[in-house]
Amino acid sequence: MHHKIKLLILVLICLLAFSAIFFVKPIPQDEAYHKFADQREVFGIPNFWNVISNIPLIIVGFIGMIAGIKKKWIGLDTPAYSAYLLFFMGVWLTGLGSAYYHFNPNTNTLFWDRLPMALSFMAFFSLIITEHLNEKLGRAILLPLVVLGCSSVLYWRWTEQSGAGDLRPYALVQFLPIILIPFIVITSRSGYTRRKDLYVVLLAYLAAKLTEHFDSFLYALTKVLSGHTLKHFFGALAAYWLLRMLRLRLPSSGFPTF
Repeated sequence: MHHKIKLLILVLICLLAFSAIFFVKPIPQDEAYHKFADQREVFGIPNFWNVISNIPLIIVGFIGMIAGIKKKWIGLDTPAYSAYLLFFMGVWLTGLGSAYYHFNPNTNTLFWDRLPMALSFMAFFSLIITEHLNEKLGRAILLPLVVLGCSSVLYWRWTEQSGAGDLRPYALVQFLPIILIPFIVITSRSGYTRRKDLYVVLLAYLAAKLTEHFDSFLYALTKVLSGHTLKHFFGALAAYWLLRMLRLRLPSSGFPTF
C-alpha cells in the first residue's frame, strides 16, 4: 500500500475515534468489574490465582528491562530502543500493580494496575510506528504518547474521586492502538527479520482480552482457572514473545520512511 494512502487511512481512523468521544456519555468505573469469578483464598492470600498469575508478567518485564538496559541483543540496536525499554518497564510495573490490585480489588487500587498498562500500550504503539512507518515520527511521538496514556489514567482517577468517573480517554488510548497496530504491521515492512513474531504477540494479546471477557464462563468450565487468571498468562506470553523476537531477530533492510 502506498505510504500516503496508508497515512491518510491512519489519520482518518484517529480523527473518527477522537470525534466519537464527544458523542459518548462519560463512562464511570463499574463496581461489578471488581467481582472476579475466582475469589479463592490460598495460604492466606485473597484472590490467590489472580494475584499469583502476575508473576510471569513481573519476570518477563524484569528480564526485558535488564536486557534493554544492557543492550544485550543485536535486536535491541534499534531506533525504537527507548520504546522497548519503556514497554518492558511497563510490563514489570503492570505485574506488580496488578498483583497489588487483585490482593484487594477496588477502584482505588485499580489505578496502580492501569497506569503502567497505559505506559506499555503507548510504548508499544511508538515502537511499531518507529520500525514500520517512520523512524523520526515514532521516536518523536514516544514521549507525547506516554504522557497521553498516563494522563488518561490520571484523568479517570480524578473524575472518580470527583464523583463523576470518566473512562472515555483511557478506553481510547487502549483500544485505538489495537485497531491501528495490526493495520500498520500487515501493510508495512520493518528493518528486521522475524516480523511474523509480531502476529504471535498480537494473537496472544487478543487471547488475553477474550479470556478476560469470559472470566466466569472459563472458571465454570475448567473448575481450576478463571478467564482473568488466563488473561495474565496470555499477557505474559505476548511480552515474552516480543522479548524472544528481540533476541533472535537480525537487521534486514533500512527503516521505512514516508
